[in-house]
Amino acid sequence: MDNDLKETLSALLKAELSPVIMRLDGIDSRLGGIDSRLDSMDSRLDGVDSRLDSMDSRLDGIDSRLDSMDSRLNGIDSRLDSVDSRLDGIDTRLGKLEVEQSQIKQAVLETNETVKRMEVIQEQQHAIIQLLSVRSIEQEAKIKHIL
Repeated sequence: MDNDLKETLSALLKAELSPVIMRLDGIDSRLGGIDSRLDSMDSRLDGVDSRLDSMDSRLDGIDSRLDSMDSRLNGIDSRLDSVDSRLDGIDTRLGKLEVEQSQIKQAVLETNETVKRMEVIQEQQHAIIQLLSVRSIEQEAKIKHIL
């Protein structure tokens, strides 16, 4: 009976486990497909990784060029600051010159008024001298006539 029991149990186990084994075989074949697809994806990711490394090195080159441009722009900026300060100095000097020019114009106008007054006085004095000259000639003529 032991033997019969063993055979019965073995047949029963085979009958019960047969669908499980078939399902496991299906799962195993599906896992094999998944494994091959993962291998394909791994190779594709290796390609993407190498392309990203290439892009990274190109970006490093661009970064160094941008750093160079940044330092050149800083130099230009400092030179522009220098030009700006020089222009501020020129503006200050120009403002002083404008004030001085205004003062000179005022002095010229005042001098012009003084000269005009002196011309009027000179013309008056010239008229007086002519009048005195005429009187002097008349007096000399009277003196000669008297003598």
